[in-house]
Formats: sequence, structure tokens, C-alpha cells
Amino acid sequence: MISPKTSLLGRIITGLLLVIFLAGLSLAYMWISYTSWLNAPLAIPQQGFHYELDSGKSLSHLSQDLASKKILAHPRWLNWYARFYHKEKIHPGEYLLEVGLTPISLLEKLNKGDVVLHQVTFLEGWTFKQVIDALNAEPEVKHLIADKPDSKRLEILNLPISHPEGWFFPDTYRFTRGTSDVEILTQAYNAMRKNLDELWANKSANLPYRNSYEALIMASIVEKETGHEGERDKIAGVFVRRLQIGMPLQTDPTVIYGMGDAYKGKITREDLKRPTPYNTYTIQGLPPTPIAIPGKASLYAALHPDAGKSLYFVAKGDGTSIFSDSLLDHQRAVVRYQLKRTTDYRSTPK
Repeated sequence: MISPKTSLLGRIITGLLLVIFLAGLSLAYMWISYTSWLNAPLAIPQQGFHYELDSGKSLSHLSQDLASKKILAHPRWLNWYARFYHKEKIHPGEYLLEVGLTPISLLEKLNKGDVVLHQVTFLEGWTFKQVIDALNAEPEVKHLIADKPDSKRLEILNLPISHPEGWFFPDTYRFTRGTSDVEILTQAYNAMRKNLDELWANKSANLPYRNSYEALIMASIVEKETGHEGERDKIAGVFVRRLQIGMPLQTDPTVIYGMGDAYKGKITREDLKRPTPYNTYTIQGLPPTPIAIPGKASLYAALHPDAGKSLYFVAKGDGTSIFSDSLLDHQRAVVRYQLKRTTDYRSTPK
């Protein structure tokens, strides 16, 4: 016969075991739910979601903010996970949250600082004004010099140059939201300085340049004169030989640059006679500054010009040029290709 005390103890033990079992079952369910949630996609719209994390904001702030926007459920779970695995350090910036992103991959993105990168491209042959216009067109750029005159821009840039033309290497520059135009231009200047210095150190012998800046000026002229990229060294050779014998460069792009806003798409005989610091029909030698930003190929050509004898060239109308050693041959080429232009005349190849 079982005593009442034994029966009561058995019921207590059974009850405790049931409570432990149910508690364990509940914990197991919570753990499964928790781990499943960590790897479940967030409620991100199909087009993605841009989120700007301001400097000084914590993961807790971000998780609560995303929860209020109905993108992240259980914000505390993300905070607990990050705290347990020591992943609470996150980077400020602009983030693109894409469809399929999970809480864990979101945290990884924040830990790495995988922010959105915007980009701006400077093209070969652009003037400084075009470079500034390109920067001004980017709303993600912090504009510090947009509405300043060039003299003030140079002061703010604080670069070792006295004129901005030609100094900002043509390339695509990637940046985060809020990067200033000064930072991007400084990066472009350093790129040009690096390329110019390296090429100057390995230049051909007996070039008529007093310094690398004159090579930069020549490269800008080559950039604007070249229709077919395979002719850069030949065009550079023509201008180098003209410098060496004291012959005027007589290149239209410098005249156009010197005309400024007065240029309306056509050069007249009067324009060629009108003296400006950039009119290479009336001045001797190089103009005072570059007339555009040259690419690396034009820099190389200016420092490794073709070693031929031609002193003249004229566009053929198909994007290429014909080169002549004598004035008579050049005049014949002008008659053939310029005075008798075809209807499909073009300055660059198709």
C-alpha cells in the first residue's frame, strides 16, 4: 500500500518534470525561431531601400529605426546577437538594403561599412569648367567651391598650382555621399601628378620642354588635336619639331580656348589674327597653360613623340590625318581634304 506522502511526492516530481519539459520545449521553440529569424529575409521593398546611418548613431538606434519602418522585426534580437558575438561596431554612411538581405547579412554589411559608392567621371579633353560642371551635377557631392571664382577655388583647394586647367586626371572617381568636391579634385590632381611625374622620369631625350608642366601643356594640345588614337605620337612629333625649330604651333584648339565664350563653333580669319595668350598663330612656343585635361596616352605621346620629319598635318575627314614634310605637300592635302570636303566629313573615326 502506497502512503499518501509517497503519492504526493510522486505527483510533485511528475509536475516538476512536466514543467521542465514544457520550459525546455518553449526554449527550444524560441531558439529555433530566433535562429530562423536571423537567416530570414527582411521585409525590404522590391526596389530596395536606402538607409542613411548618421555618424554617432548606434546599432540600437538603427534597429529601432528599421523596426519603425516595418523592415526589421524583433530589433532587440539583432542587438542581443551583435552583443554576444562582439559585432556592435558599425560604420556610418549610406546603405542600400536589397531584397534577400537577412539580419545576419545586414549586420555584416554594417560591420564592414559596405556603403553605397557614387561616381563621377572626368573625360579626356575636358576643360576645368566642364570638370566643375560635372561635380556640380552630383547631388551626393558636398559642394564647397561650386559658386566660387577660380582664384578662390585654388585658394580652397590649396594645391601647388597657379592655374587649374589640365591638372585633374580624367578618370572615374567613386565616393560616398557627403564627400566634398575638394576631396575629389585633390584625388584627381594627385592622379595627374603621379602619372606626369612617372612619365617625365622616363621621357625621350632631347625634348624642347623646360619642365614637366610644359609637357602637360603639350599633352593637352595633343589631346584636343587627336582624332584617331593611333596618331597621338605623330601629332606630338609635329608640334615638338615646330618648337625645336622655332616655328609657330598654329593649332586651332588653342585659339578656341583663348576665345572663351566668344567661340560659337567656327573660327574666322580674324580670329586667327586676333592676339590672345593662347593664339598659337600669333605667339611663339607653347600657350601659358594647358587647354584641357590630357589622358595618359596623350601624356605619353608628348613625352615620346614620333621621330619622323613631318611638320604639318590636316584632317582627312574620316577621323584620321595626313602628315606632310613640306609646305607644298601640306597645301595639296588641304585642297584635297579640306577645300573639297565630302558630305560625310567627320573629325573622329566612326
